[in-house]
Amino acid sequence: MEIAIVGLGRMGGNIARRLMKHGHSVVAFDRSEEAVRTLADAGSRPAKSLKEVIAALKAPRAVWVMLPAGAPTETTIEALADLLAPGDVIIDGGNTFYKDDIRRAKALAPKSIHYIDVGTSGGVWGLERGYCMMIGGPKEAVNRLDPIFEALAPGLGEIPRTPNRAGRDPRAEKGYIHAGPAGAGHFVKMVHNGIEYGLMQAYAEGFDILRGKAGSALPADARFDLDLADIAEVWRRGSVISSWLLDLTAMALAENPTLSEFEGDVSDSGEGRWTIEAAIEEAIPADVLSAALYARFRSRIGHRFGEKLLSAMRNKFGGHVEPKTGDNA
Repeated sequence: MEIAIVGLGRMGGNIARRLMKHGHSVVAFDRSEEAVRTLADAGSRPAKSLKEVIAALKAPRAVWVMLPAGAPTETTIEALADLLAPGDVIIDGGNTFYKDDIRRAKALAPKSIHYIDVGTSGGVWGLERGYCMMIGGPKEAVNRLDPIFEALAPGLGEIPRTPNRAGRDPRAEKGYIHAGPAGAGHFVKMVHNGIEYGLMQAYAEGFDILRGKAGSALPADARFDLDLADIAEVWRRGSVISSWLLDLTAMALAENPTLSEFEGDVSDSGEGRWTIEAAIEEAIPADVLSAALYARFRSRIGHRFGEKLLSAMRNKFGGHVEPKTGDNA
């Protein structure tokens, strides 16, 4: 199929590369001319403006916007809405607030332009591993673009199949779902990220406790100098708490057991906050997710080893770099 990718950053560029790897034709645009040239060298068709993007595509067009949530995405979608024709599709694959998706879909409906929101998980590893996608939007438009989503998804792989799934949507086993109408995809991804905060915090606190067992405040005969890298490694193999996050933790600790390159200043992307807001709206207790969010706020005041581990995990799965002092003010 043919699709345009607008925004060629860490994830947008790799999404384009994975699509081309699977035989799809990509029109690529970014404000960075270097990013456009680099992707053109990899096989994409370069565009110098949104107008060139639209002109390069055959109707019905599909434009995937992969930009930071907020103003960059908002202004780009508004510009595309003035350029596209009935039957065309705008896809937002960033970390947009789901209520913005609902608003945009309503605004585009009179123009008969379809709007699809794709909660995309996979970070800097997506090119190799594929992307887990949670998709919201009209069924007909989502189904038409299924070859795009299937190419981006991880596929069945070697993960054991879940029993008793006969008769259910097979796309979930491949790593993507049509979650519901506009906004549903980003809502599911939002809660996914809220859970991610909680899982990461649990690992961080647990390893902090393990490390603290060697502390001088404890009686000498009660101190253990534990090898955290080996503990992470053994837990990866057969343990009930094994996960990809633990894999990344083991990787970080094997590289540097003290994590001295990290300060422990942990950012939050917004989705953790939105998840707690949704819990409040629904009157759902979310003790763990709330505490994990507040722990990130606290990390900007003083840093423990557990916060360094959070930074290390974020760097491993998403290429996130710690902000410089004052960036979170």
